[in-house]
Amino acid sequence: MEKQTETAKKRDVVALACRIVGLIIALVYFVLLIAGKWIFAEDSVFYNGINIFGDAAQPNVWLRSLSYIIFLLTLSFVVRFVLKQVTRFLMRGKALVDLLCSFIKYIAVIVLIFAVLSTWGVNTTALLAGIGILSLIVGLGAQPLIEDIIAGLFIVFENIFDVGDIIVVDGFRGTVKEIGIRTTQIEDAGGDIKVVNNSDIRTLVNMTSQLSLAVSEIDIEYGESLERVEVIIKNNLDEMRANIPDIAEGPFYMGVSSLGSSGVTLRFTAKCPEMQKFQVERDLNRQLKLLFDRNGISIPFTQIVVHRPVEFASDGAAGNGEAQQFVDEQRKLSRGIGDDEQQD
Repeated sequence: MEKQTETAKKRDVVALACRIVGLIIALVYFVLLIAGKWIFAEDSVFYNGINIFGDAAQPNVWLRSLSYIIFLLTLSFVVRFVLKQVTRFLMRGKALVDLLCSFIKYIAVIVLIFAVLSTWGVNTTALLAGIGILSLIVGLGAQPLIEDIIAGLFIVFENIFDVGDIIVVDGFRGTVKEIGIRTTQIEDAGGDIKVVNNSDIRTLVNMTSQLSLAVSEIDIEYGESLERVEVIIKNNLDEMRANIPDIAEGPFYMGVSSLGSSGVTLRFTAKCPEMQKFQVERDLNRQLKLLFDRNGISIPFTQIVVHRPVEFASDGAAGNGEAQQFVDEQRKLSRGIGDDEQQD
């Protein structure tokens, strides 16, 4: 584990060093490009080579190729960096920005390839026509790739989900980290990232589109007065909400959920953002436990009761007949009620 951590640190240091070196090279290049006409002579081979906007007849192909690489990659990086910063102020639309960044990156590489080839004297017009025919042939055999791209476009423009939304895809629940041209990355609570092809996202649940429901259930003993407990709950709901700031609506007392084997189950709900759902449920449990402790409301627990057998008295034949008559009457009155549930 320590070796993996050290390797990751070394990798981060190398990546940072590469970024710094690239930034320095880009700054030097743009300074020379802007101030070169005052620094170098008009017939300078070096300046005519790096000046991609100049009209030099035969520039140095190595310098011109290097200039195209630095200029286009830097321009692509700056545009994508600015777009990423803009997303910090957007509530929605982050997926569209990510898609634009992906397009910019690929387009920059394609333009760079053609610019370098043109510098070396390659007929890019004929090459472009040949690539068009080749791409048509390849496209027929790359239908899954095309499906992923089209599906990604529909996801973005129909605003099905956005970066930062919590979704469930094929039973995997997580936060959308990135929506690319081909794939979507989803990160779960444990930090695991699932990469899904856009065309494979056929059914999903967007948990962030509306407020989610947090549910808390707590038992009270059968000996407790239900009316007394409900009055205490009524008088303390506002305080509970004040103590749980993540609650958007509620909390609400929903009544008796079930009559359990050892207690009466009370149900509480509250609406909150999906990202805070489980924390709100834990906070509700805590606030209810504290409330019950302060007011002497007992929460039941499993108990074993040891007792001596009791011989029950009988009402005799008359009582048995009356009971049987009552059962028969109830059977007639309730005929057909609840039959569907029994079949299920």
